[in-house]
Formats: sequence, C-alpha cells, structure tokens
Amino acid sequence: MFDFRRKDQIEFGGISGSDDGSIEVLRIRRESRQGLWHETLRLFRDIFLIIVVFILFGVFIAQPVVVEGSSMAPQLHDGERLLVNKLIYYKFKGFHWGHIERGDIVVFWYPNDPEKSYVKRVVGLPGEHVEIRGGKVFINEKRLEEPYLDTEHNQIPTNFAPKDIGTGYYFVMGDNRDNSSDSRTWGLVPEKYIYGKAFFRYWAPSSAGFIRQGGSQLDGADKIDDIRAEGER
Repeated sequence: MFDFRRKDQIEFGGISGSDDGSIEVLRIRRESRQGLWHETLRLFRDIFLIIVVFILFGVFIAQPVVVEGSSMAPQLHDGERLLVNKLIYYKFKGFHWGHIERGDIVVFWYPNDPEKSYVKRVVGLPGEHVEIRGGKVFINEKRLEEPYLDTEHNQIPTNFAPKDIGTGYYFVMGDNRDNSSDSRTWGLVPEKYIYGKAFFRYWAPSSAGFIRQGGSQLDGADKIDDIRAEGER
C-alpha cells in the first residue's frame, strides 16, 4: 500500500576483500581458536620460566630448611622454617663471595652422616685454639663473650679439653649447651660441608623475621689462666 523507501535509496550487497584493499576480513571462529592457542602457549611458557627460576633460586641462592630439636634454643625452636643463604659463602677458583665468621648460624652436612643437615653456631675458626672450662668458652686462651646465650639452657658447667682447629675446619656449638650434639661430641666441621647461613625465619608467623647473628667477641681481660686458678682453689 505504502512504500516508504526512497526512490534513490541504494541497495547494499555483501562485503568482500576485493571491495577495498584496506578492508581486513576476519573470520571470528578461526581467529578466536588461534588466539586461545597462543594464550595457552604463553601460559605454559610463563609457568615453565617460574619453575626454572624457583629451581635456580633453591639450588644457588636460598633453600628452606626445618629446625628439628631444641639445640639452638632460645634463638631457634623445633618445627620452625628457615631460609638459608647459600650464596653468601660462595667460593670459586680462589674467589670468595663471603667468609664464615664467628657467631654465624650455619647449616651444614653432619660429618658422620652427610645425608643429615645440622644447624649450629660457629664458635671457633680455622687456626684457633679452643677450650671450655666451667661452661665458659676460651679461644686462644681468651674468654668468648656470648650474649645470645640464655642461662636457662646453660646451667651445666661442662668442660672440653684444649683442641687446635685445623685449616679448613670449624668448631660449632648449639646455643642450648645443656642439650646440644655438636663439635664437643663429634668433632670439627669441614668448611666444604657448610652450605649456607640461616638468615630468615618465615614460620611460625608470630616469630617471622631476620635471625640475629654474631654478637660474640673475645674478652682479653678474662683469660683461661684465671679460670684455672679459680678451679684449683
């Protein structure tokens, strides 16, 4: 009845790439499949790289360890999780990244069973002379001050016969001297067995944070001869 179309209205047909060279014809399904495939490959690539980074981080830089026992109380407690810096003592062809120092809390392979790891504090260094009398440690006949010790865990006045520490070896002890299996019992630790320094506690959350190191020093005023004289009275 009524025809509202304008007489000069142009009929449009289909669109093809030949209409204009600048027109890009997209096929949605094919493009979406290709896009999904590329995104999947990128995801697997990112996951792979993350795994590689974590492996390298664990092998060369830091490693998580679990504290077993109470030999390092009150500094460390049973069940705590620590991060060990494995790069700090790196040595290659005479190059030293860092040096093991007195007071360091180190993680090492147990000399009598290298499949086990121990965590202790370095007390004696290579070339030194160590002796323990009445629970007091003497290095080169000078008393070692150890502010990190707690009297609650050091009530037994133990003695340890004088011993020279050879080159490449360390004398280690637990902070809980009353209940620690250490160099007093099974001897010195070879440097090659020490693979890292405990530096961060990440579990339990209530005690998370960096681990206090060192703090020990030799006191020239208090010598082994004075302790021997007191014991002879």
